[in-house]
Amino acid sequence: MALQPAAGARDLNPLEVEQNRAICATLAEVYRLWGYQAVAPPSFERLDTLQAGGAIDGREVVRLAADDPLGLRPELTASIARAACTRLAARPRPLRLWSEGTTYRSSTGDSGHQRILEQLQSGVELLGEPSAAADVELMRLLLAAAARLGLGPQHRPRLLVGHHGLLTALLAQVPEEQRQAARAALTGFDPLALDRLPLSDPQRQRLSAVMRLRGEPPQVLYGLEQWLGPVPLLGELAATLEAVAPAAARRQVALRLDPTFQPHFALYDGLVLKLVCQGEHGPVEIASGGRYDALVGRFGADPAEAAGVGFGFDVEAVRELVGLPPESAQATAPVLVSYGGQAALAGALDALETLHAQGQCAELLGHPVASRSEAERAAAERGCCRATWIAA
Repeated sequence: MALQPAAGARDLNPLEVEQNRAICATLAEVYRLWGYQAVAPPSFERLDTLQAGGAIDGREVVRLAADDPLGLRPELTASIARAACTRLAARPRPLRLWSEGTTYRSSTGDSGHQRILEQLQSGVELLGEPSAAADVELMRLLLAAAARLGLGPQHRPRLLVGHHGLLTALLAQVPEEQRQAARAALTGFDPLALDRLPLSDPQRQRLSAVMRLRGEPPQVLYGLEQWLGPVPLLGELAATLEAVAPAAARRQVALRLDPTFQPHFALYDGLVLKLVCQGEHGPVEIASGGRYDALVGRFGADPAEAAGVGFGFDVEAVRELVGLPPESAQATAPVLVSYGGQAALAGALDALETLHAQGQCAELLGHPVASRSEAERAAAERGCCRATWIAA
């Protein structure tokens, strides 16, 4: 019998489970304050939904052995967008929804065998609002949630922002047959791949400059205007970032504009974002998302309401970086209730239930001990905050 979990799977200990729950509960509280309502998308869907019209590589979807072409969800957005356009179609727009749950992605390991990766996510979707106000709301909500989780200056948080339209405009002067490869080189930050493309020297030099163009939004927008001219997209993006900048500054989150940034899944066709913090061993991606109007349109939404924007937190990345949120950081260790003999067992159980009624976590030591000092030693061994001993 195999004694190890499957490749890609992880066993969580009780503390990790409690931390995950506390993080999800903290995020849910923030979402509710902003007017978002909980939904629970299914863990499995039809493959055409999961692949989101080709935006998600079918090789990353864990397929199920079933009569219908089914798979496990690699992310939550597509399922929620489908539900919004079907079962929730009669509800007034905009729809503000949040959800949490495990996602599953398939990959190939070094040995060539399939690995299934689990990830616990918590995030929001704002559907039916095409205006830039929705983009601003989502970024402000993301900053508020990150602050509530305890992500602060010590984690050196950076909110990276890009836009699908920027990259499209920058690649418009590249020969059509080279655009896809040039896009891959830019988003992958691969200068060697860019050098191999059959481009003219001016085109290659410009794309190399674009690859290095990232930082403070005003400076990046100025550089983009030199190449693209005063296109409306730049003005709209400048206004969006100006509405977010004060909140980012208050929370000491560095706001950065990166024209070449694109998330892992190609769901997005507008603004894209990623929250990155500095971990012990390097940068850690905490949350990501963006605008996905075309995806909502694929599910049959009214063209006037074919709009969606959202983000998702990687709960386990948050846990490994900050542990428990500040509001949940009080002592969670239980009181150990012990007793001196069989005659004292009923009294010990009464004491246990009294502590429970007071909202205090408490557990019973399953065998009698002769003294309070023994009870205290047992509490220390078990990681309890203190001991209560009921004498015989």
